[in-house]
Amino acid sequence: MVAGTIWVANEDGASLTAIDAATNTVATTLTGIDSPHNVQATQGGSSIWAVSGTTAMAVEIDSETNEVHGAVSTGAMPAHVIVTPDETRTYTTNNADNTVSAVDIATMTTIATIPVGAGPHGLRPSPDGATIYVANIKGTTVSVIDTATNTQVDEIEVGKSPAQVAFSPDGEFAYASLNGENAVAKIDTTTRQLVATIPVGDGPIQTFVSPDNKYLLVANQGTEDQPSRTVSIIDTTTFSVVRTVETGAGAHGVTIDPTSRHAYITNTFDDTVSVLDLKTLKVVASIPVGSMPNGITFSTQAAGIAPTVELDLNMDGADGAGMGH
Repeated sequence: MVAGTIWVANEDGASLTAIDAATNTVATTLTGIDSPHNVQATQGGSSIWAVSGTTAMAVEIDSETNEVHGAVSTGAMPAHVIVTPDETRTYTTNNADNTVSAVDIATMTTIATIPVGAGPHGLRPSPDGATIYVANIKGTTVSVIDTATNTQVDEIEVGKSPAQVAFSPDGEFAYASLNGENAVAKIDTTTRQLVATIPVGDGPIQTFVSPDNKYLLVANQGTEDQPSRTVSIIDTTTFSVVRTVETGAGAHGVTIDPTSRHAYITNTFDDTVSVLDLKTLKVVASIPVGSMPNGITFSTQAAGIAPTVELDLNMDGADGAGMGH
């Protein structure tokens, strides 16, 4: 069985759910973080980061003890947080400010606020950590941030309302979900040019490439009034959809375990996580979590099994609105 923990950000539930990957059961629930839209494990698995939309904070939590390591202010309406491969910095998209905050983890201080495109939402680092690609959901571009200078060095036209990006493991290509076109864009990272676009389901949001580079998964959320219930599975070699799998209402977040055996999808309007077997391309489990699950990440560290844990955040950020999508 797969070993590790799937962490889920329950945006309306003000909580994080930790799922034991070996048993597909909830290990613990962490409460007390307002409007967590996204959560991200470090590469080594020792900690996880989550954003709090209403308090404009990014929070670091020990993935084994469930203790808060620290919290740092972000810009308005933080959407996603990522950790660099060397685990020295985080980058957070500030959706209402059109900026990205860079934070030094050792000192828990903001070292740069980087202007990007309109409505930055999802972002991910290149495998070598040299760049960060940012999907600007209120526009038509993906911003490229140079992590050496913490500046935007390019803005790539991809299509309407890019919501999230994903890199191939070798870093040669990046992919962006086009929420406004029901499509996915493929970007050559050497030329930083759009090279192809293919249609997927309604309202695509998060994307993720399997570590073996076989599949690109795209979660199709639709809208709350007309939710989609599918994940598009794309063959990365042919860049074609090979299967469309039904998961649950409002498929949103996607992550895949390091062995490429299972994918995990948050179903925002069903309050569940679907487990998708990538060998059979079938859903093998559905796990109840908190209210309105959005972001999801896989940690190689086993979670501490405990009853519900109240996080001690001591956060004093400004009020604001959550992402609401």
